[in-house]
Order: sequence, then C-alpha cells, then structure tokens
Amino acid sequence: MAEKIKQTAITWPQDESKVRHILSLSGGKDSAALAVHMRDRVENMEYIFHDTGKELPDTYEYLERLEGYLGRKIVRTTFGTTFDHILRIKGGMLPSNHRRWCTDLMKLKPFENYIGDDFCINYVGIRADEERVGYISHKPNIRAVFPFREDGIAYEGVQRILEESGLGMPPYTDWGRTRSGCFFCFYQQKIEWVRLKRKYPELYEEAKAYEKPNIVNGNVFYWCSNESLEDLEKPERMAQIEGNWEEKQIRILKRQPNRSLAETLGGLEVVPRAREGCLICQL
Repeated sequence: MAEKIKQTAITWPQDESKVRHILSLSGGKDSAALAVHMRDRVENMEYIFHDTGKELPDTYEYLERLEGYLGRKIVRTTFGTTFDHILRIKGGMLPSNHRRWCTDLMKLKPFENYIGDDFCINYVGIRADEERVGYISHKPNIRAVFPFREDGIAYEGVQRILEESGLGMPPYTDWGRTRSGCFFCFYQQKIEWVRLKRKYPELYEEAKAYEKPNIVNGNVFYWCSNESLEDLEKPERMAQIEGNWEEKQIRILKRQPNRSLAETLGGLEVVPRAREGCLICQL
C-alpha cells in the first residue's frame, strides 16, 4: 500500500523583513510598466530576468534602459546549460505549444531556484482588462499579487506609464513584433516571422537552421508547426502574409472607426484581446 505524503502547512513570518519581494521581467511592456509602477512602492524589490541566451538585441537594450530608470540592477538568472544542449537531450524536438519545455526548463525552474525556500511575494503584471491567471507557483512559500488588477490599470494605463516614465514601448514594437521572448518563439504570428526576416535576417537564418530531422523519429519540426521557415521566406509567400495582415488591419479599423492608425502600428491593438503564450515569457 502506497504511503500517503502529508503536506506540512507553512506559517508565514510575522517579520516582513524575512519576506522577499520579487518582480520577474520579460523585456515586455507589462512587466516593465509594473516595475515602473512599483518602483517607489516597494523599497526592497528584487528585479530578475530569466535570460535564455536567445533573446532579441532589442530586449537587452530595453532592460538596460529600465535599469537606468529603476536605479537598480536587474539580476540575470541562468539555467545551468544552453538551449542547444537541452535541444540535443530532447532529440532535436523543437519546443511548441504542445511541448513547452523551454518555458519549464529555462524560465520556471530558474525562477523557483532563485527563490529557493525563502518566503516570497511575486509581483505579476497581469492587467485589469485581462481574464487569465497565468503561471502561479504551487510552492507554499511563494505568493502572487496582481497590482495592475488591484489598481484598475488596463492596456492604456500600461502605455501611459511607459510614456510618462520616458521608457516608451519596447523597441521591437517599432518594427512590428508584439511579444518579448526568444527570437524564435513558436507563438509568433507569421507576420512577425516576416518582420524578423527583414529586421534580423541573421537571426531568421539561425532559427531556420533548427528545422532539421530529429534523432527520435527522423521527423522535421517547424517553428510554425505547418510551414517551414524556408517556405515562409519565399518572396511571394512573404508578400502574401504581409497583404493578408494589411487587409486584417483595415477590417479592424472599419469595425472600430474611433481608433487612429497609430494605434494599430506594428499590429498592436489597444482593445484587450486574449493573448496566447507563455506568461512568464510574454508579460
């Protein structure tokens, strides 16, 4: 008969100095805005960034600017190896929305290892206009709080915080990428792959090189699941993707005539929408 494991209740300390305050940054707008919002509210806040080694140059630039604003060092966590080493262990099977080992091994575990057994309040940048919970640790020594929800801050509020701070939106939004995370993130839209090809062709080539037969069954896994990057980069296909995207933006503007064209630049939408992705990567 299997022995039942008893869960021991943890009593949080009365002394607040024994509780760590941690805010994870992704290089995205929401976590950056939350850091700005909380800067003068929590004196002993720790800012951390889970560096995969496969980030956009824009992400590192934005984090450096944020460090200057906060006047605090952002701690870069590591996961003890490299993406390429883990990929070899996985037999060459690329991460996907069905195999999100990149998030588990390169983001979540480093986060919990960084905290260890310490008592911690984890500040999460989910906005007031979002209906989701996202990643919440099940460790009893970690508690999540949602300041944007508590303070009623939605998308427009995040934009205002970043503009008034002087940081502005992340630089990758200038060329049309809508998310932070690895440059080969499988949650990218195809229009974002096209824009990556145009902005950072060397990174596109690096991502394309990963699409090769794996050693488990010889199958080839694609970042876009049903289309290889080799096919996607063909001039006629890129033109088709860009045309489809532009038609979609026109339809959006027709449905919402009070919105300006500036509000849709780069595919960013002011109106809240369901966001697919790995929360700890994308905030």
